[in-house]
Amino acid sequence: MFKSIVVAYDGSEHANRALEIGIDLAQKYNAKLDVIEVIDTAMLTGMGLAPVPAEVVDQIYTKAKREVEMAKNKAVQAGLSNVSGETLEGDPASSLLEYAGKNGADLIITGSRGLSTLKRIVLGSVSSRIVQESKIPVLVVK
Repeated sequence: MFKSIVVAYDGSEHANRALEIGIDLAQKYNAKLDVIEVIDTAMLTGMGLAPVPAEVVDQIYTKAKREVEMAKNKAVQAGLSNVSGETLEGDPASSLLEYAGKNGADLIITGSRGLSTLKRIVLGSVSSRIVQESKIPVLVVK
């Protein structure tokens, strides 16, 4: 049923649960698994409050790439052979939906909560936007 699964990842507890379910479903359906972390560019610009120092931006990118690599390794260690990971930048919900569309995904798995508390309060959660705007099934993991 599922041939290509995208897991939204940010290193949070909910994202780790989403990854575990993604690995399990990819094994059951012999599906490709894409682990995607989106660096929120609105957060990087300080949401208009102040410029974010370049070294902080570099740390955010390094951390995101390391998290994706660790998630990919976890999937490979679980026995998956068709795993990829990517770090994107932009609005998290839009970037994930665009990636899923371009790559022929037929399921998106996301945690119910990520790490961005302030943005969730201000703009609504990423998972809610993905559910509302997605053209393919979305599994939200609590």
